[in-house]
Amino acid sequence: MVHSNCTKVAEPKSTGVKVVIVGAGFAGLACAIECVRKGHEVLILEKFKDLKSLGEYLFSALIITFGSNVGRIFERWGLHDQIWPICNHLSQLTIHNANGEILTVQHLTQLRYGAHSYSGHRGALHEILFSFAKSLGIEIRLAQDVTEYVESEGEAWVVSNGEKIVADVVVGADGVRSRARNLVLGHDDKPKSSGYAIYRAWFDAFERGVDKDPRTKFMTENGDCFHGWIGPDVHMLTSTARGGRSMSWVITHRDEADIEESWSFPGKIEDVLKVVEGYDPTCAAILSKAPSCVDWKIVYRDPLPTWISKGGRILLIGDAAHPFLPTSAQGASQAIEDGVTLAVALQLAGKDNVRLAIQAWEKIRYQRVRRAQLFGEQVRDMWHKANPEARGEEVEMPSPEWLLGHDSEEHAYEVYESTAQDIKENGYELPELPV
Repeated sequence: MVHSNCTKVAEPKSTGVKVVIVGAGFAGLACAIECVRKGHEVLILEKFKDLKSLGEYLFSALIITFGSNVGRIFERWGLHDQIWPICNHLSQLTIHNANGEILTVQHLTQLRYGAHSYSGHRGALHEILFSFAKSLGIEIRLAQDVTEYVESEGEAWVVSNGEKIVADVVVGADGVRSRARNLVLGHDDKPKSSGYAIYRAWFDAFERGVDKDPRTKFMTENGDCFHGWIGPDVHMLTSTARGGRSMSWVITHRDEADIEESWSFPGKIEDVLKVVEGYDPTCAAILSKAPSCVDWKIVYRDPLPTWISKGGRILLIGDAAHPFLPTSAQGASQAIEDGVTLAVALQLAGKDNVRLAIQAWEKIRYQRVRRAQLFGEQVRDMWHKANPEARGEEVEMPSPEWLLGHDSEEHAYEVYESTAQDIKENGYELPELPV
């Protein structure tokens, strides 16, 4: 039964629902933050021994983008004034072909569908969320080795560092290398190569002479700047932040490397430059400014048939449930939507209906997540398989309202009751995935 007295910010621990979250990345932190706001009791278990080592792991991914669908959540949390100063502030994206010809100048707005989007250094943004979670009184235990996920009719628990920790709900938010996935679903779901990889770099533009090189100084002269180049099965994006001082670039290309053991490691600039041989010389000039780079193999997994354990009290969110291609710019955003929606569902259902809440949560999220994943594939193919004659909107980064105008908190409040009622009347069955 849905409680009529639910408020969007509830009294601490007012629902009696206890949530254990495994993983303190963006998915886990956001889920914890919103669960506390909805009156649940939360504990996070993180395998890294300290924030510094967790930050170093996150550093390898460098730039992260949160769309306005999550920007509205950050603003609701009161984080805009902390996040905005460390993000890049881009007014336009100029897209070139491999020869350097400008194909389009796409104008970008600070507000889209009533909220900001945020793009910046992954480690710095994570630190803000981590500190915010701590400020809300959320207990985060580091150096935790979670070895078991167990559930019964009335509760779920994990074993971490040998200790049994009991909760009403256990959330696996431990990323693309998720151990929870294997332990919860009961099989080893190995990642597959997407056939693509990304070289990434982030560095101080002034220290590396970007502002003094006549081929690259345009990236630093007028504040933050954003340019892209597209060629056959290649796209390169480069931007500056903090008034042109910090520079980053990513270049996506075909790569069939074996990803059995590892898919992120130091790259070689000489290998990066081979990707743009014969391209506009500006590309090589920008790429060669980086002191080092990361070679990130893009992996994917087939859509899981469910994100919920058989007993219905353990679930997966974020990359543990549904990895995204970078071209969607939505992986972290959809992970945060997962956590927000779950917190609302648990609040509306109450402690006695946790399993119903989790089923309703999955049903609310399942098709939207898959649609967002397919959007990433469409953007990649738009650039990598572009008609040489394509210009203007044909090569612009799309920003559909269904994706970026979505408010996951409001939507959960709107549809939870009807979704839960449908499950009670007709049984639980997930909708078909879009293809």
